[in-house]
Amino acid sequence: MIPVINQQQEIFCFNCIINIIRLKEHKNIQKINASNFIGVTTLNNFQEKVNFIWSIAELLRGPYRKEQYGNVILPMAVLRRFDCVLAETKQEVLKKYDELKKSGLQNMDPVLNRISKQEFNNTSKYDFEKLLADPDNIASNLRDYINGFSKNVREIIEHFDFDKEITKLNENNLLYLVVSEFNKIDLHPDKVSNIEMGYIFEELIRRFSEHGEAGDHYTPREVIRLMVNILLNEDNEELTQPGLVVTVYDCCAGTGGMLSVAENYMRELNPGIQVELFGQEINPQSYSICKSDMLIKGQNADNIVLGDSFTEDGHREKTFRYMLTNPPFGVEWKKAEKFIREEHEREGFNGRFGAGLPRISDGSLLFLQHLISKMRQDEKGSRIAIIFNGSPLFTGDAGSGESEIRRWIIENDMLEGIIALPDQLFYNTGISTYIWIVTNRKNNDPKKGPVRTGKIQLVNAVDFYQKMRKSLGNKRNEITEEQIKEITRIYGEFKENEYCKIFDNEDFGYQKIVVERPLRLNFQVTEERINNLYNETAFNNLAKSKKKGTAGLKEIEEGKKTQQQIIETLGTMDSTIVYKNREEFTTLLKNAFKNRGISLNSTLLKAILSALSERDETADICVDSKGNPEPDPDLRDTENVPLKEDIHEYFEREVKPHVPDAWIDESKTKIGYEIPFTRHFYKYQPLRPSEEIMKEIMELEKSISEKLKKVLGE
Repeated sequence: MIPVINQQQEIFCFNCIINIIRLKEHKNIQKINASNFIGVTTLNNFQEKVNFIWSIAELLRGPYRKEQYGNVILPMAVLRRFDCVLAETKQEVLKKYDELKKSGLQNMDPVLNRISKQEFNNTSKYDFEKLLADPDNIASNLRDYINGFSKNVREIIEHFDFDKEITKLNENNLLYLVVSEFNKIDLHPDKVSNIEMGYIFEELIRRFSEHGEAGDHYTPREVIRLMVNILLNEDNEELTQPGLVVTVYDCCAGTGGMLSVAENYMRELNPGIQVELFGQEINPQSYSICKSDMLIKGQNADNIVLGDSFTEDGHREKTFRYMLTNPPFGVEWKKAEKFIREEHEREGFNGRFGAGLPRISDGSLLFLQHLISKMRQDEKGSRIAIIFNGSPLFTGDAGSGESEIRRWIIENDMLEGIIALPDQLFYNTGISTYIWIVTNRKNNDPKKGPVRTGKIQLVNAVDFYQKMRKSLGNKRNEITEEQIKEITRIYGEFKENEYCKIFDNEDFGYQKIVVERPLRLNFQVTEERINNLYNETAFNNLAKSKKKGTAGLKEIEEGKKTQQQIIETLGTMDSTIVYKNREEFTTLLKNAFKNRGISLNSTLLKAILSALSERDETADICVDSKGNPEPDPDLRDTENVPLKEDIHEYFEREVKPHVPDAWIDESKTKIGYEIPFTRHFYKYQPLRPSEEIMKEIMELEKSISEKLKKVLGE
């Protein structure tokens, strides 16, 4: 008997065939046919696994745009990984679940988790294999499968907002195909380690967001390994102690890459160590991936919090031994401005942002202050590794928010070192980056290693890279394992060489002094200078009124009359005389107006003097009411004097010989801090000899001339 196929089944089958044809177009995976929907595909390396999952993503083309692929692929990958992890104990869990239902036990999860050998379980009769057995009801069955998970997993899937994608996939006859394709890849941790799964997630996210902003980047794993190496470098011996418990925190956790690498490194040093991971992430998808990874690793997934670390600190009052993060580069904090400013003004140094607030366009240093607020104040203290672009090194003049934050960190001896990384390391940006190492317990015991108290180390690792055979977005360079070891060695040795410089804390501080020179003016009552009065606000305001109606008009008329009287009075003065002493001219001016019965207030007198004056280096110095020289704002200058140097000695040596009448306005002196990293590693390259350049120009001219002759047929 020939089976009857209804219209819906016919459309479904047609779409399956179309999508099978799409799949065959991809050369990176094995060829499949309609009978090969069920069965696990053997994929041996990372790239094969990524390409396989990416081929599933490309099946979404049409109903989904490329940047929307992640809405489906990421939660499906998480579900498939959970499915593979629970497969071995699935039947035992279902059997126990039936028994517990009859017993009336309310909280079954602790019992079922013991059977599943995980921190989660699933009580649905479905798994990926069984979902494929009922194509007509796959949407409702998939929802039943998701609802069968314990609460901690359901929460993860809810943050993907996956339910609406199930509906959309089903309406476009793609749901069965997507589930069947994911069923072919084994994502069990025995086959795909947590580290490799992290790689896969981050590579998929990179592909989904290749056109994202520079600040939306994911940290390459070799950079994370370097950060962890440096962060733990001085604690390797301590980390091997039996029964040790350490905490690690990332306030911009992403998919959890930094936390995972840190944990693995510590377990390599000490298999018995207990590592407790904490994190916060603002992006719901990345948060869900991170939390699922923590669940599978047996970590306390509740330590991963969703939300803005600034406005919704999920780990308030907690402190941590190690902290590392890669905050977004150059991203403004306007959305959180009200909250942050209020905390800054209300709590000061009792809060997180007491040192200062950076400009609104870049919140990088806010993240560092946030981490510093979570440092432990015990004997061991805390260590922080954070990635920045170049801006936090030097942006902001003395007294600015950025400079004050740097000052607070350095004067409190918390900045241990900075490592300059090669450019073009990140997927979505090619800019230069730096690792800052910050600690509140610099080593001061020679027995434990180099004494770092009062010192700051700069390591120039910009040349420690190799070109990639194939670029990944903006990522064209990578740091090899040998180079990671070499950078770590250079940092750990704490010895000056071609790549390493060591400074005192004070070397990065400076005093910004204001250098004043005296105001010298001449005065002359010419027609041209009298006309300058109309550029003076006080003179113009005479013919304006805030009153309304007749009173206002009357006041304006009186003002115009006063203006005319002033101009007429000035016209009576000798226009040929140039006065070079302000006090002398002021006396003459007052007498002239007094003789005509005109009263001038101080504001109007100042406006008239301003209009009739010009700067003149040969004129007498203008003095204030106390006889002190009055500074000329146009000649005002500033000098940055190294903090270690006396400002008066500097002034006498560098300024006085050039401008003998100058002085320092010490009331305006400010302390600033900046780290001119590149300047300290600058290598002078002599200019090419002019003869060589001229020879090259002549050769180019000759070549161009010959080509022109050929074009013109000469």
